[in-house]
Amino acid sequence: MDRFHHSHNAAASSQLTRRRSTTFNSVLFILIALVLGVVFAYFGSEVAEGDSQAFDLLVVQYAKELRTNHLWLAEVLRDLSGVGSTVVLTLLTLGCVGYQAFFRSRVTAALVATSVITGTLLVSLFKALFGRARPDPSYAEFVVSGMSFPSGHSTMSALVFLTIGVVIANTRGQLGEKIYILAAAGFMSTLVGLSRVGLGVHWATDVIAGWSFGGAWAILWLVIAHWLLDRAKRQ
Repeated sequence: MDRFHHSHNAAASSQLTRRRSTTFNSVLFILIALVLGVVFAYFGSEVAEGDSQAFDLLVVQYAKELRTNHLWLAEVLRDLSGVGSTVVLTLLTLGCVGYQAFFRSRVTAALVATSVITGTLLVSLFKALFGRARPDPSYAEFVVSGMSFPSGHSTMSALVFLTIGVVIANTRGQLGEKIYILAAAGFMSTLVGLSRVGLGVHWATDVIAGWSFGGAWAILWLVIAHWLLDRAKRQ
């Protein structure tokens, strides 16, 4: 009997510890998302008031100078930019959603799809609200239509790569593996954003804001997915 009570108490204690850890992680991630949201709001305010123009102009001029002095750089930047294109990110999202739906969790699949779709819609809304023009074509490697703030490539690459990175990392047991996967996802998003500035088709603040919003949106939806899955396990 004593052995039974000891085992029961140990199991209850382990479950309580796990719940506390889950709650702590959720709160931490939500705080990170809020910080990223504040960063986005800050740069949105700077752009709306025109206070970022001097910095943005300096960066875009430097980017053009780099491409002029290193002719091979433009092709590399084009390739990196393509990694964050609508076609590539859509295919990656469909692959992730399909795998989750068929083999892992339909809840996660639905939430990943929802996060990407709503993120896309919000980017379009922000672009319309801010109405910021892109850099002058004389600074750009090629002409791109549409509004500039926030950068759609930067936003969606952060959202998609980080989401898929977390989904993959959750299947791995070792902390080192998880960190490597998430770092790789962040690195890919960083390269995409830098390529847009390097090509002169976006201002630097467009990209920073895009990273901030995309990261925050990915984190919020992943916290929701984790909360729903944890709740389902307890029922």
